[in-house]
Amino acid sequence: MDDYTRLEIEAATFRRLVDHLDAHKDVQNIDLMNLASFCRNCLSKWYRAEAAERGVELDYERAREAVYGMPYAEWKERYQTEATQVQLDRLKGGTEA
Repeated sequence: MDDYTRLEIEAATFRRLVDHLDAHKDVQNIDLMNLASFCRNCLSKWYRAEAAERGVELDYERAREAVYGMPYAEWKERYQTEATQVQLDRLKGGTEA
């Protein structure tokens, strides 16, 4: 596979991941952290870091918007729920999933 094709596939995969997360707004970031050790915010930070590696200045809020599909504050107000004690305990390693 040539580099350009690989890049296209990786970009399409990223877009598909973001679309998948968008379709499953009920899955909270804390759920993702507990199950996969990353969340939408992590993905935003990785996006920003990769932009910086290429000399592209991208602030964190714009990176979040690329992942969340809207400003983070709006997403948080519309979709984020309060973490349960069980979720918080799992995140701290206090109980098994």
